[in-house]
Amino acid sequence: MSIIHVRNPHSVLAALERRPDDVLSVQISPSTTEDAWKKVSELARKLKIGTHQVAPEAGSRRGGRPADRISRDEPKEGGRASGNEARIKSKDPLSAADLFANARERAGGKGIWLALDSLTDPHNVGAIFRIAGFFGIEGILMTSERSAPLTGTVYDVSCGGVETVPHTEQVNLQRALEVAKEAGLWVLGTSEHAKTSYLDLKRDCPWLIVIGNEEKGMRRLTAETCDVTVGIPPIGEVTSLNASVASAVLISRLASLT
Repeated sequence: MSIIHVRNPHSVLAALERRPDDVLSVQISPSTTEDAWKKVSELARKLKIGTHQVAPEAGSRRGGRPADRISRDEPKEGGRASGNEARIKSKDPLSAADLFANARERAGGKGIWLALDSLTDPHNVGAIFRIAGFFGIEGILMTSERSAPLTGTVYDVSCGGVETVPHTEQVNLQRALEVAKEAGLWVLGTSEHAKTSYLDLKRDCPWLIVIGNEEKGMRRLTAETCDVTVGIPPIGEVTSLNASVASAVLISRLASLT
């Protein structure tokens, strides 16, 4: 368990609503006018969570935190300029077995899960959690090594997605995919070299969509474990999509099918 500094008010609200005991403190600048932060303040006080005011310049001294800590999606009043943030305990991951439990019964036997094979960009990971939260994805399987950890940046970019979507972190992705198969999921790989188009997919079973590394795609053993591999054929001259956009396209396609 670690302490996460979260600066997106929507992510803070999600934590306050779902696991208030893990929100340690909230600090808000007295000059804040953003409605979302006002809601954070009101809810935190109602829950008797320590809330205090902070001078705007206090947010600029981060004490050795990484340079990429600031989310590109932060509100203008959130983040470094205002000092608005909450200190929250990191969310505990599930076991792989729990993440895929009762897969055949969930969402009428047509649930959708995601697996992230060594994604290293925290903004991609955060965006994928946000997409997953938007579409009601059942859960996300992540690799615990050679991957971006769930830092404050991920929490911020996810806009509450980390709080609403269950996840598991596994060292051996191939073994975790086998656990998913045993639970009844079909593993759907993604590759720009695939001969099968994502448009040919049918939503006739529980799917686990695997999104590969931003540069190298899926690892060999991961690819060999997939039941089906599809690509997203380009229409224009740009021939590839980043990981989060590709996941949105695939999830949207499956979600639209009945």
